[in-house]
Amino acid sequence: MYENLKKLSQDGVSIWLDDLSRDRLQTGTLAELIRDKHVTGVTTNPTIFQKAISGSDTYNPQIAELAVRRVSVDEAIRMITTRDVRDAADVLRPVYDRTDGVDGRVSIEVDPRLAHRTDATTAEAKQLWWLVDRDNVLIKIPATRAGLPAITAVLAEGISVNVTLIFSLQRYREVMDAFVAGIEQAKANGHDVSKIQSVASFFVSRVDTEIDKRLKAIGGDEAKSLLGQAAVANARLAYEAFEEVFSSDRWAPLKAAGATAQRPLWASTGVKDPAYKDTLYVDDLIVAGVVNTMPEATLDAEADHGAPNGDAVRGTYAQAKKVIADIEALGISYDDVVQVLEDEGVEKFEASWNDLLGALKTELEKEAEAA
Repeated sequence: MYENLKKLSQDGVSIWLDDLSRDRLQTGTLAELIRDKHVTGVTTNPTIFQKAISGSDTYNPQIAELAVRRVSVDEAIRMITTRDVRDAADVLRPVYDRTDGVDGRVSIEVDPRLAHRTDATTAEAKQLWWLVDRDNVLIKIPATRAGLPAITAVLAEGISVNVTLIFSLQRYREVMDAFVAGIEQAKANGHDVSKIQSVASFFVSRVDTEIDKRLKAIGGDEAKSLLGQAAVANARLAYEAFEEVFSSDRWAPLKAAGATAQRPLWASTGVKDPAYKDTLYVDDLIVAGVVNTMPEATLDAEADHGAPNGDAVRGTYAQAKKVIADIEALGISYDDVVQVLEDEGVEKFEASWNDLLGALKTELEKEAEAA
């Protein structure tokens, strides 16, 4: 059953679901995906929680209890989201045990309003780790300039981290440097580094969305020929950087001490342009040792008509560099594109978080009045 997903898994890709809701937990659909569709992890973000909580009555009993206690809206949202993540972590615990802690992970993001504040991000990450209280959680920290030292500080405490909102190759290298520094400090602090896991969430589809928009504005055959190529090229070059860093002399002693390399995670893998095949960011980014976190529609598409055909990344680096160089030759600044995407990513998550806070505030006030 689901041979495409089975093959993807056999090719070394960990299949994670980019979605979580209490409905999914209570109906058992998450457990079904783990059992039937080779799902081995879950990622969340502020937008996912905003949609889950705003679109379901399943949360009403807990909201009523929180209203009676007169908790703040910020505390309420943390109580609600950490409960979902804790329950999902329990569902995935057998996968965690079976894979020696590599998979079976659930990610939860720090408050996106803190993305440009290092100390606040660090404190929030430690608080989330304590609140969820599960070995198989990953705390998501954005790869902003302020997020980099937070990544190191949190890893140094022995906390597993999912670094999110990575778009640029340069920033990805900085993320890997922050990770290695964190593992070095964790080892020096006496932590068992074999217990610390990390992934680096490299966003894919949004790169095509932004660059395609600029290519279409330029027009002409050359620009048209480059449509839909940037995102895959960018991700493939990220994997080249991954191979370089984790075969380095600096990493060798940490590997010998039992540390696990920070795996690339392909995020934002749902295709935005209907002109492209809906499994593009799955089939064209297959390579051993990565995670692909998919919305359920992409997971179902891959199961139904995906075409996994082994390693699609190694051996493509020269062509990928040419794609990026050709795009820049047309006057599109790669550095500007990735900065725009990072800024927009933070803004979108913050907007979703604020929408959620507003909706929850209304519900808490309504329940408090009725109590």
